[in-house]
Amino acid sequence: MKLTFLGTGTSFGVPQLGCGCEVCHSRDPRDRRTRVGAIVETVAGETILIDTPPELRLQLIQAEVDTVDAVLFTHEHADHTHGIDDLRAITARRDTHLPMYGSAETLQSLAKKFDYIFDDAIKPLPGTSKPQGRGVVIHEGETMRVAGVEVTAVPVAHGGVTVFAYRLGALAYVTDAKTVPESSIAMLKGSRVLVINALFRRPHPSHLSLSEALEVARAIGAERTYLTHLTHDNFHADLEAELPAGISPAFDGLTITV
Repeated sequence: MKLTFLGTGTSFGVPQLGCGCEVCHSRDPRDRRTRVGAIVETVAGETILIDTPPELRLQLIQAEVDTVDAVLFTHEHADHTHGIDDLRAITARRDTHLPMYGSAETLQSLAKKFDYIFDDAIKPLPGTSKPQGRGVVIHEGETMRVAGVEVTAVPVAHGGVTVFAYRLGALAYVTDAKTVPESSIAMLKGSRVLVINALFRRPHPSHLSLSEALEVARAIGAERTYLTHLTHDNFHADLEAELPAGISPAFDGLTITV
């Protein structure tokens, strides 16, 4: 299985609009972070997209990905969903609707905001096209076979919202968590690779801080951990140098084998 980080930044992205800090003006390409999303390529050659961030078209072009077999949505927030229309170029070349997995609440929100994608009664004008998605509800703790991979929806708290982390075989993908309950840690244990959000060094009301993310990572005990959903708090190189062995900051375009 291959994992590619499409985006690793906070909802503002890095550089942040109007910011004059040194990180936002860094010449290190690893300090340029688009909104969070990832691609998982399975051993069977199928492709699973995790979230549809606003820069999705550019991210997929950069990663040289032109087909998607399924989408996993972690939650409905704009920085994780508002690139969904970019899937039009992919669904236009499919014979069937693209399956999109998420909680009932997430899919209901998407169907309300992007009704034309999910409602077959809304027809594109002759000579035009639209993205075509089929919502598939996955419940907390449920395991489904998605694009040939066993995927488990693992609930984590994100302020007042429940977000789905996902366990895909030996990969654990956790984004936008503030707390990870013991029951969820138990579902993620045994993963060889962990991806987890680490927003700021200081506490935040809806995201894990760096120290909190490291604590959760120790509890899960993966062989390798990658930090994502990063802000302009740190230069990539400085953060990488201070982290313990086996833990690294991810960056846009990073590809790893799980």
